[in-house]
Amino acid sequence: MVYDLLIIGGGPAGYRAAERAGHKKMSVVLFEERSLGGVCLNEGCMPTKTLLYSAKLYDYAKGGAHKYGVDASNATIDHAAVVARKDKVVKMLVSGVAAQMKGAKVEVVSASAKFTGKSAEGFTVEAAGKSYTGKKVIIASGSTAAVPPIPGLKDAVAAGIALTNREILALKEAPKSLIVLGGGVIGLEMASYFNSIGTEVTVVEMMDKIGGPTDTEMCKYLQELYTQKGVKFLLSTKAVSVNGNKLGIENASGKSELSADKILVAVGRRANTAALNCDAINLYTERGAIPTDDHMRTNIPGVYAVGDVNGKSMLAHTAYREAEVAVNVIAGEEDRMSYSAIPSVIYTNPELASVGETEETAKAKGLKFRVVKLPLTFAGRYIAENEGGKGFMKMILDENDILIGAAIAGNPGSEMIFGMAIAVEKHLSCKALSKVVFPHPTVGEIFREAVISQI
Repeated sequence: MVYDLLIIGGGPAGYRAAERAGHKKMSVVLFEERSLGGVCLNEGCMPTKTLLYSAKLYDYAKGGAHKYGVDASNATIDHAAVVARKDKVVKMLVSGVAAQMKGAKVEVVSASAKFTGKSAEGFTVEAAGKSYTGKKVIIASGSTAAVPPIPGLKDAVAAGIALTNREILALKEAPKSLIVLGGGVIGLEMASYFNSIGTEVTVVEMMDKIGGPTDTEMCKYLQELYTQKGVKFLLSTKAVSVNGNKLGIENASGKSELSADKILVAVGRRANTAALNCDAINLYTERGAIPTDDHMRTNIPGVYAVGDVNGKSMLAHTAYREAEVAVNVIAGEEDRMSYSAIPSVIYTNPELASVGETEETAKAKGLKFRVVKLPLTFAGRYIAENEGGKGFMKMILDENDILIGAAIAGNPGSEMIFGMAIAVEKHLSCKALSKVVFPHPTVGEIFREAVISQI
């Protein structure tokens, strides 16, 4: 049988592509070596957020409930029970994806797949000893945690002392102490969770700030809050060696050594292409990733790459949209991917959420812009639910008062930022936004307050 579409990888990009293609009446086979849902559902987004929600409840109970007239002085947290609930949530989500594939009449093959060549009929791949042919191929093979070539690190990973996001989410017992190698999104979220449940946490970051490309002012705000909570931050610090549970570091103060029960390796991710046998079809890769245009096309006509594997934006919501674009293009519909308004969230407590340009990126691009900043206490709902909170929001406006970026440091930023993403994507002005009616009372009203102040 010659399929209309072969999809390699069953994470957010792969299963969304499969579902959409199936509903467009294409014959589809989806290859997934591990569990449907990929890293996001099994080892990333969803299990992490499940843990963080439990930690947030515990934070409120142990340290702040009395502010709201609630006595929760005897609150405790059971890490093993939290992990068990996480496993239940993951199982439910994965079974939901399986049901989606069945509903879209997608054939699922539980095996890895690699290219074996191309013929007049289409592209051929091999999976579990069987050959499959498809007219088109979508590669959605995702990414894996990067393990840098630090002397001794691979041995520590093999010994179970150093962990990636996969292993740390499966720990049934919380470590008494944890070194987080990397102060990006994954590192900060895990630092947040383990700090909340009583683990002594130290974050080691090579850059001079945490949070990667996130707005610098917001990152400083978050660092100050977590320093008050007991997290230690070592910035501009390079990891130079690992010896068991000891991490050798080097910074402006010289060389020294840290020790902890566990070391979390959270220094980024790399595209999964090594096992695809890309050479069989002359598929071009660049530093391990597969470059694509805004139609998600690779250098080989008929082959598309979506999600982490193309290295553009390693976020599940980006992957969903890229998958939709690829399927639409395959179906002959006009569509293209835009990366100008991809929301980014760090799900700490409080959350940091942003979209579009930051002050730093706008300056680097030489844009003419101005910043509008307001404390979240301008929103009554925030005061009611965040006793003593010092969150804030920022809007980046261009010379024509068009919104080109927005950010919010405070809860629930993740639930509000999509509104600003729409505004950035649609190039809305302050005047246009001022005519949108926001529900009251909500924290999201802060954006309208900011807009009104400018017209």
